[in-house]
Amino acid sequence: MDQVLRDSEVNRELLVFALGKEEYGIDILKVQEIRGYDAVTGIANAPAFIKGVINLRGNIVPIVDLRIKFNIGNPSYDQFTVVIILNVAQRTVGIVVDGVSDVMTLASDQLRNAPEFGAALDTAYILGLGTVDERMIILVDIEKLMTSADMALVDAVAA
Repeated sequence: MDQVLRDSEVNRELLVFALGKEEYGIDILKVQEIRGYDAVTGIANAPAFIKGVINLRGNIVPIVDLRIKFNIGNPSYDQFTVVIILNVAQRTVGIVVDGVSDVMTLASDQLRNAPEFGAALDTAYILGLGTVDERMIILVDIEKLMTSADMALVDAVAA
């Protein structure tokens, strides 16, 4: 099993959310809060997946639509659409998802390595797959994704 999945943790506590027909899981410790989707203020010349910003109790928070970032169909915004507010790299960022299903704990024997897809599919942000009964949950390294250069959300750390 991959070192990233093993870590020192025996169990992983995840927030599970839906994007299209797939379920994804992120480390629950990165989650600050879950909010309904509200209108955002657009930013000129921002990439399409950056919907804009919101004012969250005096803090300006960028909002990323993961459906657009992961190229999962045409996003629609309804009463089930939520924004997960995250704390990553000492920064607050929001991600738009189709809905949040639950919080679950996965034991190490429920975790599998992500399959290799070659250069056609970027799996750099996929930690692995979690299996619970008939459910397959894609584990996302949300900090690695949000701090990646193509997201342009976090300044490069000065050496």
